[in-house]
Amino acid sequence: MSTNGSSLPPGPSEAAPKFAAVILAGGSGTRFWPRSRRARAKQVLALDGERTMIQQTLERLLPVASAENVWVITNHWLHDVISEQLPGVPAAHVISEPCPRNTAPACALSAFLLERNEPDTVIGIFPSDHVVSNIERFAEVLATGIRIAAAGENIVVLGVPPTRPETGYGYIEQGDSIPLDILAPEAFEPPETTDTLDGATENRITAHRVRRFREKPDGHTAERFLSLGNYVWNGGIFLWSARTLANAIREHIPDMAPPLEAIAAAYGTPDFEKVFAEQYPLCENISIDYAVLEPRSGKGERRSAIFSLPADFGWNDLGSWASLHEHRGSAETDNVVDGATTDLIAVQSKGNYVHAPGRMVALLGVEDLVVVETPDALLITTRGRSQDVSKIVRAIHESGREDLI
Repeated sequence: MSTNGSSLPPGPSEAAPKFAAVILAGGSGTRFWPRSRRARAKQVLALDGERTMIQQTLERLLPVASAENVWVITNHWLHDVISEQLPGVPAAHVISEPCPRNTAPACALSAFLLERNEPDTVIGIFPSDHVVSNIERFAEVLATGIRIAAAGENIVVLGVPPTRPETGYGYIEQGDSIPLDILAPEAFEPPETTDTLDGATENRITAHRVRRFREKPDGHTAERFLSLGNYVWNGGIFLWSARTLANAIREHIPDMAPPLEAIAAAYGTPDFEKVFAEQYPLCENISIDYAVLEPRSGKGERRSAIFSLPADFGWNDLGSWASLHEHRGSAETDNVVDGATTDLIAVQSKGNYVHAPGRMVALLGVEDLVVVETPDALLITTRGRSQDVSKIVRAIHESGREDLI
């Protein structure tokens, strides 16, 4: 039993590793314009139910992490609304970056802050705008990963089983499987059996060594990844101890370490905001994949100590209006109406997504459209082009209409 009352996978030790969840919430969510704005970005919107995306993120973490051990890295546009939506998270744990610097500095910041006093704390990195349908399985996989990450210099990544040849995600090439009791013998006991009473194999968690990380592929390469069977989507969820990540930054991107050490030293003092504003822009604008995971995996499958666990808990990143249509509809041809007060009349029309609260929307002879209305803007595009909505935001910025961004 963990110190915060949550259940972890059985092991010989009664004491569970200390765990801190870090939610990355600094994005602007431009692909969900016009609903998403700088001061009301995707992560603080209720796109899937009554709770906002970041509230759902916190709720599914609570079985394995207390709210007091949750950190949020965001920006000044969203700081106040996130603090309001997550009242259980300590105010000092909601940190606003003075400037955007991609995911490596944001992840590393939490590691350097925690390393000073609690270097063995396992840190989990979680995007703030994903959807998980099986919360119980999520907690089970996450708790397993925490124990692995605590067993030395291990890095754990959660790989999403691919369902299609997706070109919008990075991929993880998995290597050999490795039993949990061999990977972390102090945390896991050997399994007693592999079969249930009816002879079916239990839904056990299988760890794999990671061979390498692959960038977003073209269509042909994605088809090959899917056919090979040992490639999974990189869902952006990572686990490591504070010491492991801080040392990885020192090894692979050493110029980033001194600014982060200065920021961590100033945390909790009157000089923190000043030091943060001066030092954080010195960090390279780089993703955690490029900064740590790819060079670490370059050491080889058996030397990198990077392991993959299955994110087989109904994961969806809701990255565009098209993915929201897919999530909310039961079939490609469904007309999805999002908004309780929206009336839709569709004649010879299919596969459309409509959000227009308070309006009656009539569709005639159209397919695969996205129609999104807010009080000050209207977006009409196709599901196939919904990934490009950020181009509209860029054009609006160039036109000088900052009030619409």
